Amino acid sequence: MDFPILTFLTFFPLVGMIAVMLLKKENVGAIRWTSVFFTFVTLIGAIFLVANYDYSTSKMQFIERYTWFPEVGINYFMGADGISVPMLFLTALLSFLSIVGSFGIKERVKEYFAWFLLLEVGMMGVFCSLDFFLFYVFWEVMLVPMYFLIGVWGGPRREYAAIKFFLYTLFGSIFMLVGILALYFTTGTLNMMELIAQNNIYNHVFQLWVFAAFFIAFAIKVPIWPFHTWLPDAHVEAPTAVSVILAGILLKMGTYGFLRISFPMFPYAVKYYAVPLAILGLISIIYGALVSMAQKDLKKLVAYSSVSHMGYCMLGMAAITTVGISGCLFQMFSHGLITGALFLLVGVIYDRAHTREIAAFGGLGVKLPVYTGIFVLFCMASLGLPGMSGFVSEFMVFVGSFNSIYIHKWIVITAVLGVILTAAYFLRTIQSMFLGQFNTRWEGLTEINGREIFTVFPLAVFTLLIGIYPKTLNIFLKATVENLVRMLTG
Repeated sequence: MDFPILTFLTFFPLVGMIAVMLLKKENVGAIRWTSVFFTFVTLIGAIFLVANYDYSTSKMQFIERYTWFPEVGINYFMGADGISVPMLFLTALLSFLSIVGSFGIKERVKEYFAWFLLLEVGMMGVFCSLDFFLFYVFWEVMLVPMYFLIGVWGGPRREYAAIKFFLYTLFGSIFMLVGILALYFTTGTLNMMELIAQNNIYNHVFQLWVFAAFFIAFAIKVPIWPFHTWLPDAHVEAPTAVSVILAGILLKMGTYGFLRISFPMFPYAVKYYAVPLAILGLISIIYGALVSMAQKDLKKLVAYSSVSHMGYCMLGMAAITTVGISGCLFQMFSHGLITGALFLLVGVIYDRAHTREIAAFGGLGVKLPVYTGIFVLFCMASLGLPGMSGFVSEFMVFVGSFNSIYIHKWIVITAVLGVILTAAYFLRTIQSMFLGQFNTRWEGLTEINGREIFTVFPLAVFTLLIGIYPKTLNIFLKATVENLVRMLTG
């Protein structure tokens, strides 16, 4: 295909940002709909990418490569495979729906939508980049708009949450830069494909240390326990749409980094660290679920549930099996759909009630039946009800991990407790908010409106589609994951 689709996906939102900045700040309607237009066209481009992807091969596709700084070996190098194509589509989808969900923003509207479009540029660029310099630039580009989106339009403790997020991620980026420089001075190239092809020249000690450097950067992003403490603050203080992007896309960049960089480049280190990675995944699953059970704030509950659900991704990766790593990728995509929708639904009730305290509600199922039905649907998806995407991803992780020769079976057996705990805190939430005696304090609450239903409807469709017919997603992953496992296990 001659059309530079990856460049288009990455930089078309930047054109949108410039267009928004040229509009008068008083023209709020034009700013909103211009942002919708540019994110919608980007989504169409992502659908075009999916439609033209050849899922029978594990080779990189849609390659774009141009010499940039030949003196130091830096190239503009982009490509996509079965790992990145689903994430590019998910990024485009959630960005479009988040922009539509941001129509409630009333202050400094122009700056808000401009920063949001720049954030999409950074996210798309990370999933497309095959040159380390380019990858690092886009990784850092994401920090700036996210910092301002939380720090300016967030809740009462927004400055604290924004600075904490920025410092944590920047701290991890320093270790990533050390790892990139170590690879560059060893091989003389920043080309990720060449570095993967040369992984047999890295001695074992080198692999262990450089893997550890990248691990810190990616573990903070996931986030894995104990690097998770920035996440609840950022989620709770962030505006609703920013929380959607934070949970739906930014957390996945950590697991994407493991699968794109750490696993194929350092196969010895992956097997050496398999058990510690699995144990950290197990701790994240159980700890995140237990802390979720203790939450009284609905948004904090969903935030801590992300720590638990991303633990399944770590467990699936540590298994180093085709089913386990496929389960990890299923979980990445599924979690983006489900948790993105849950944050949107939390925003719906908060906009009306101006509180997120679970105990403050009661019997809302009578007053808001449509909202209740949609909320319960996504709660069931998150707790792993069969027929929904959450069940498929967790089942694949457990099967792939249990059959692994690299991690202990007791880790997998213990991790199953996470499913029970997840069911407990979501069922308790449903009971407290929607069942029982109606609290007359909320007599004036209005039902979810058409625009809000529009933002969650596509997510519900994909959640059910993948749950009922997993091949929809698996055909994109299969060849790439099988090739990755072959590289790791020989």
